Amino acid sequence: MRDRPLVAGVVGRPHGLDGSFHVREAHPLLAVVDRVTAAGREAEIERRAGTEDRPILRLRGFAGRDAAEGLRGEPLLISSREAPPLGEEEWYADELEGCRVSDGDREVGEVRRLLGLPSCDVLEVARPDLDDLLVPLIRDAVRSVDVGARRIDVDLEFLGEGAHPSGAASPDREAPRQRPA
Repeated sequence: MRDRPLVAGVVGRPHGLDGSFHVREAHPLLAVVDRVTAAGREAEIERRAGTEDRPILRLRGFAGRDAAEGLRGEPLLISSREAPPLGEEEWYADELEGCRVSDGDREVGEVRRLLGLPSCDVLEVARPDLDDLLVPLIRDAVRSVDVGARRIDVDLEFLGEGAHPSGAASPDREAPRQRPA
């Protein structure tokens, strides 16, 4: 695996006067590393507080509330070499972003981003001329992921999107029957 930066969170609002700050969009990787890069500078994590879901950090070399405010909105990056190895069928968000999404031969759209929801991670798929589609990363919804080929195959029928854009039923689905009055 090539070394690349991974986003482990985003600097949020300052916490106190000593340079500590809240972390938004914290990734569990943040809890296992000692150093991050923020605003182009690598820094040691000098203080940890809060919880894994809502961490508060202070970085060496960024002292005082003004320093923390100056970092606000900056991504906290770590080296992919410092991250623990991924398991089978696990991917980093940046590996999935930009992948083409299809249902067999039918093009669906492109992954805009990965969202971490309470029940599971979800792919936000941008579709031309249609609203975005949210695809939960569960076996019933996602048939396969090929990061190398930048392709993800999904089951639109499972997602409730079985009809073709023209409004006709998909070929593998029987058209709905009218109930007699």
